[in-house]
Amino acid sequence: MMVHFRKRLNLEIIGRINEQIVKHPIESKQKEKEDEQSQEEDKEPPNQGKLLLDATVAPADIRYPTDINLLNQARVQTEKIIDALYEQVKAQFPKKPRTYRLQARTAYLVITKQRQPNRKKLRKAIRQQLGYVRRNLGHIDSLVSAGALLSELSQHLYRSLLVVSEVFRQQQWMYDQRCHRIDDRIVSLTQPHVRPIVRGKAGTPVEFGAKLSVSCVDGKVFLDHLSWDNFNESGDLPTQVELFKTRFGHYPESVYVDQIYRHRRNRAYCRNLGIRITAPPLGRPVADDGAAVRKQSLEDAKIRNQIEGKFGQAKRRFRLDCVMTKLAHTSETAIAITFLVMNLESLLKRLVFFCFSLLMFCWQLLVLPSGKQLFTFSSLSWLFPSRQSKCYPLPLYLPLSA
Repeated sequence: MMVHFRKRLNLEIIGRINEQIVKHPIESKQKEKEDEQSQEEDKEPPNQGKLLLDATVAPADIRYPTDINLLNQARVQTEKIIDALYEQVKAQFPKKPRTYRLQARTAYLVITKQRQPNRKKLRKAIRQQLGYVRRNLGHIDSLVSAGALLSELSQHLYRSLLVVSEVFRQQQWMYDQRCHRIDDRIVSLTQPHVRPIVRGKAGTPVEFGAKLSVSCVDGKVFLDHLSWDNFNESGDLPTQVELFKTRFGHYPESVYVDQIYRHRRNRAYCRNLGIRITAPPLGRPVADDGAAVRKQSLEDAKIRNQIEGKFGQAKRRFRLDCVMTKLAHTSETAIAITFLVMNLESLLKRLVFFCFSLLMFCWQLLVLPSGKQLFTFSSLSWLFPSRQSKCYPLPLYLPLSA
């Protein structure tokens, strides 16, 4: 039953729920600013608000892929498929097709137990595993020709056969071309939708999972683009700016991005809309403006740290650093729900703080002597008038009895 409801929650539905939850608190703040300014009906609303953009990867829960491990897993799956198909045509074949599974397993263990096998040994082992997989796929074709039905296989085995065929084609092509790159490379038999995402960062130059393009407005996070293939996030800036206008009715006043977004097309797009993009001016730097530009860049970097903190919160607290779901659409739903829960937690903190503030305000009115004021409340902080203020202990029974 839970799987039925989970399949109905796609990215679009979760995105609309997220927007409806976040929209009202942000709109109430922006309405106050709009009321202060006298606007004509025909005039476009002025740009206001800050839009923070960045991209990250949500790594999938897969084993680190190597060519020899993938081929060994493919060989094991083909052996299971041969066993299942042979049961259908056992009467026509006196003996089961020979698969050399023990020799293949031994050859695999010989290379994997070496700490650092050289390139020549590794290439020889890959050639051996390719030969075993090629032989097994030939046996599968002969069994099908003899009358075995692929439709009788379980859904898991049939899916594995399709994935193994593609893995064999990719590995054979890379072996012949003596390279380690191919388009749409499969790195996991259980999750064939996962692709390697080259990030170039220290420690994790390549990540395996879904790439996300995220926007952050007033501490609220929106998932704007999710793809299992690698993409350049700088091309999403115009789309994300238009989504900002769709959600809030106006363009942002400034867009805070990192270096990859600061190319000429995005600069021209923001300049035409009157949006300030956080990028130093192009051309030769002016000596007189150097200090001002550095100061502005530092202030922009401080503001942009908020979205980096959101990524850290999602990965360290909400386990976005290891997506445990296996299917593609299930993983997409789990990733989208992660950002939805983060926004709900932010709203819950505000609600708890408001209730605590109301309780403390009532305690200040009921318990403190007249004319004494221990603290005042402003926005989301408490203001203490003086460090020498006399501290009155909080009697818990009074607010409860009141």
